[in-house]
Amino acid sequence: MPTMNRRTLLAAGLATAAVPAVAACGGSSSGTSDGPLQFILSGDANQGGGYAAMVEKYQEETGVVVEIVDVPYDDLETKVRNAAKANDLPALGRMPAVDPVWLDRTVDLADIAAEVKPIEGMVAADEDGKVPALPSDLTAVGMFLNRDLWDEAGVEYPTSIDDNVWTWDEFLEAANTVREKTGVKFSLTMDRSSHRLNSFLYQHGSEGLALSEDLSQYAADDAAVEALERFVAMNDDEVMPRSVWLTEEDPNAMFKTGQVTAYYSGSWQIADFIANIADFEWIGVPMPAQPEQATNFGAAAQIVVFEGTGQEEQALDFVSWLYSPENYAEISRIAGFLPATEGIEVSYDDRQEDFDLYNAAIAASPAFVGEGKTRELELQVSGAAAPLSGDPLRDETVKAIAGDVSVADAVTTALDQLNESLA
Repeated sequence: MPTMNRRTLLAAGLATAAVPAVAACGGSSSGTSDGPLQFILSGDANQGGGYAAMVEKYQEETGVVVEIVDVPYDDLETKVRNAAKANDLPALGRMPAVDPVWLDRTVDLADIAAEVKPIEGMVAADEDGKVPALPSDLTAVGMFLNRDLWDEAGVEYPTSIDDNVWTWDEFLEAANTVREKTGVKFSLTMDRSSHRLNSFLYQHGSEGLALSEDLSQYAADDAAVEALERFVAMNDDEVMPRSVWLTEEDPNAMFKTGQVTAYYSGSWQIADFIANIADFEWIGVPMPAQPEQATNFGAAAQIVVFEGTGQEEQALDFVSWLYSPENYAEISRIAGFLPATEGIEVSYDDRQEDFDLYNAAIAASPAFVGEGKTRELELQVSGAAAPLSGDPLRDETVKAIAGDVSVADAVTTALDQLNESLA
């Protein structure tokens, strides 16, 4: 299990700067040490604003210009792949994952990793000891309640892992009671993502669709099918709205507009809720355990330095500066990050109790969660797996909710797709 006694996490502050949008990638910096360091990423006002603030600080301290290339998330992967093929990569990037298309175009970050000490399981080296990426920050799955609705209904809820945490049976009974007493539409909504769904499987005693220790095969246990059966049944337009998973209705908007009693999402929502929920009080609560108290956590993105730009040393200097304790704590505060390195203490502006809860949930998770994250990252840096075109567990679960396939067949098909990526 990754080491979890790292630091007290306080609540997320808000970004103070917006990220400038730049159309090009690479440009004049490719292959030369002249010009600004281009840094490609996809950032909202909080995350992107954090990086914008830090590059401004870096220029003030060093005189070196780091130019942020902010592109839509859905376009980021394609843009960098095309840049790699055209030999026009930026100096560095914040990428969703390590991509085999440009893996061999990355600079080794092993020395920086040894210095900053990423949390165990959040960094991996290839067979030659090269570390192609560092985790930008940590995210974890969690649950939020519309506190006003629960208090109006007079229904109690746990507020810390140390409490007698509820089971899923108990949570659903309580949430349904709140729905009925307050007249809202639904008891619960969950983001349409396997990242959230996997934590639900973990809590029901399953290891999910897990990668083997030798990275050769994905497999699922019986508990995964049983838990997924329950999840599909919950999408009944009373407990959960079918529209979120079937037609991609926005669960975030549902929660903000008071249509649901509870929202199953994650730590990245805290800064948004601080800024944008004014009509009711909300609270983070422990997720149900049946029998496992577990979250799903991992690196939100990967910081990489690209090779062949002529600016490798300058980019490494910037990354080393960014991950220094003082600067990494500062961007974590501005952007609402959970730091992904050891020993970082962050003084957030608000909601300390919510981030403390995520920290406790990570620490309470069973060992197989962290072990699985390590294997997935090792697979990425090995370059042995082809990128997936979709999200097999999510996509097959959607079919099961629609009634097009059985849950057992959905799991089988998702495993087939995952194992095909290994071939």
